[in-house]
This record gives sequence, C-alpha cells and structure tokens, in this order.
Amino acid sequence: MNEEQGPQVHSLDARSLRGLAHPLRMRLLKELRHGGPATASQLASKLGESSGATSYHLRQLASHGFVEDAPEHGKGRERWWRAVHMGVRFDEALLKNQNPEVRGAADLFLHEVANHHTQELATWLGTRDDWSKAWNRSSDMSDWTLSLTPDLALELINKMHDLVESYRTSSPDNSTPNTEQVRVHTHVIPTHTD
Repeated sequence: MNEEQGPQVHSLDARSLRGLAHPLRMRLLKELRHGGPATASQLASKLGESSGATSYHLRQLASHGFVEDAPEHGKGRERWWRAVHMGVRFDEALLKNQNPEVRGAADLFLHEVANHHTQELATWLGTRDDWSKAWNRSSDMSDWTLSLTPDLALELINKMHDLVESYRTSSPDNSTPNTEQVRVHTHVIPTHTD
C-alpha cells in the first residue's frame, strides 16, 4: 500500500513504523507535508492540541527520520519543522511481523490512514459550497465493483498509481492561477458476496 509515490518516499520498517503509528504524529506529519514548515505552536493551534504535546511528538518524528528542523524559517528561538519525505511506502509484511507490537502499530497505521481519508472526504462535503463551480465539477467520489483475480487487482493498482504519478510530473507550479492541492485516494479491496 502506498500512501504516496514518487522520489521522496520513505519505506517503513518495524522501527520507523513504531515511531509513526500514533494518531497525533500522523496528523502532524500530514500537516507538514501539505501545509509546509511550521512551529510546534502553530501546529498545536491548528490541531487543537497543546504545544507541549506537539513538541514532544515532533521530536519523536524527528528521531525516526520523518521531520527535521527548518532553520531558514525561524526567528530567534522559534523552532520550525518540515517533513523529510512526501510519503511513505507500507510493506504488508509488517502486518505479519513476529513482534505483536509491530503488528499492532501496522494495524493502527492503516486505520489512521483510513480515518484521514474519511476526514478529508467529510471536509470536502462540508465545504464544497465554498469552492467554485469549476472545482465542484472537477471533484469525484466514484466507486466500481469488478470481478478480478489478485493478479488483475494488482495490475489495476499499478496502472492507477502510474497514471496519478504522471500528473505529479506535469503539474503546474503553485503560481499558476486556480492551482490547488488535490488529494487522490484509491482503495482496492475485496468484498464477499452472499
């Protein structure tokens, strides 16, 4: 499962997974990836947390290589943070690790990713009237039911990832009018039929 693909992707191992698999840490990392560098206080205000909690969890993320200092943004004693990578690659083998702590962290990580997707969709639904007609016309919440083998499902996933990645390299820069960050979620999951 890829949360993101591209040149700046961190492959999770058992150690780094344990450092990331915490709801607040995942939210902090997401904010730094999508909103750019920030201080612990700024992140605390945005996420409704204490700056002590955000500072602690940012230091934990830094010790596992997910965030780093962004000194070029700081003034005086302010400590600014930035994301080191733009995404992570999750190895399904982590769900089968011999260590129950690693399996638990893997399960928590996947549930938090699903929660983030749900929150992003809910935010879009709650704010879609604030967006232009062009952006409303250009949004999508579709689903399909296909009959596939595991090999065909993997082929579909790879083709979807390749297609999305092709838009990363052809994306306009942020100075182009009407350019916004766009979140793309893909879920390919088997379901039982009765």
